Order: sequence, then C-alpha cells, then structure tokens
Amino acid sequence: MPILAAIFVPLCVQLGFDPVATVCIVGTAGALGDAGSPASDSTLGPTSGLNVDGQHHHIWDTVVPTFIHYNLPLLAFGWLAAMTL
Repeated sequence: MPILAAIFVPLCVQLGFDPVATVCIVGTAGALGDAGSPASDSTLGPTSGLNVDGQHHHIWDTVVPTFIHYNLPLLAFGWLAAMTL
C-alpha cells in the first residue's frame, strides 16, 4: 500500500480527484493487486484445498476464474465509485 499511495495520491491530486475518490482508487488498486496475483492467499488457499486429488491446475482453475468473477467487477465498481465521488 505505501507504494500505491506514493504513486496514486499525487496523481489523483494533480488530476483533481476528491480525497474520497482517491481512497477508492487506492483501495481498489490494493485489492486488485492482492487478488490478481497468482501467489496471493486468495488463490493459493483454494488451490491447496482443491488439489487434493492432484488434478487441479492453479492458473486455469483458480487464478483465471478469480480474475473474471472478482477482479473485473472490482475494477468496474472501483472506477464507478471514483468517477461518481
């Protein structure tokens, strides 16, 4: 988060975003970075549980569905929140 804040806060101030919109942008970026990473707890936990039979593919069976069903809506709602606030 400190790296995201150091990049996004001055950028949002320069672009004229409100402080609440800046918080939405930084929070969305943090959540996307955590859930979108193949090495995050959000993807490694389900993979370790589902790979009991040895037939679970980490990327295609966990990371891609997480991206489609969690990251894309998160990106859309984060953008919508930043634009409306």
